[in-house]
Amino acid sequence: MEYESILTRKENGVGVVQFNRPQALNALNREMMGEVIDALEQFDKDPEVGCLIVTGNERAFAAGADIKQMAEATPVDMLNNPFIDYWDRLQRISKPIIAAVSGYALGGGCELAMACDMMVVSETAQLGQPEINLGVMPGAGGTQRLTRAVGKALAMEMVLNDRRLSAEEAVRFGLANRVVPVESYLDEAMRMAAEIAARAPIAVRMVKEAINAAFEMPLQPALAHERRLFYMLFSTEDQKEGMDAFIQKRRAQWQGK
Repeated sequence: MEYESILTRKENGVGVVQFNRPQALNALNREMMGEVIDALEQFDKDPEVGCLIVTGNERAFAAGADIKQMAEATPVDMLNNPFIDYWDRLQRISKPIIAAVSGYALGGGCELAMACDMMVVSETAQLGQPEINLGVMPGAGGTQRLTRAVGKALAMEMVLNDRRLSAEEAVRFGLANRVVPVESYLDEAMRMAAEIAARAPIAVRMVKEAINAAFEMPLQPALAHERRLFYMLFSTEDQKEGMDAFIQKRRAQWQGK
């Protein structure tokens, strides 16, 4: 499909969605978020795609939400606005999503990066939740996902006092997977995504579901859920192929069946 605010491509089994509002530091508005989610959902249905990447440009992943669209809103306006609902739809994507982050990832941009499954950051990345400076607070998961990732004390400081994490801090506190030079951050995300895309597709989706369940369920129900998914994989052709390939010391040929 043709989009106005994003660029998309497919390469080595990886679907890439790139924000394309450089003049606004990729600020997230309704129109762009609608296109982002539509593109991700299309890639999620594409059997040739096994992993997804969301990215911006070297200067900014996304410098926040488009404040001009919110400044005069009422509570009813916000309730009827699909904007934050896009983060819920992002959570329903079944394939792993890697956020490739360089430069600013602030406010809604940080929330979007955290809603992805993994994060590769460049040395210039800055992650933060500065909504307090506007007289509001994060509303798309910033207080919840951030606290689960970095802990209560640091989350309080970031949200209450606009502390921003550097790339190295994001990795140290568990918000990101790795930091790489700015010229190679997208290449590193592509490398990771291509490796995932080359693995057994159904097992990949089950892994994502099981790990996400760890944040939603108490331990015993989560363990039972994991076990059901594990058993379910024994009904797939890929399980038979994977174990047969291991025994025969050859490379498995995954079919996603």
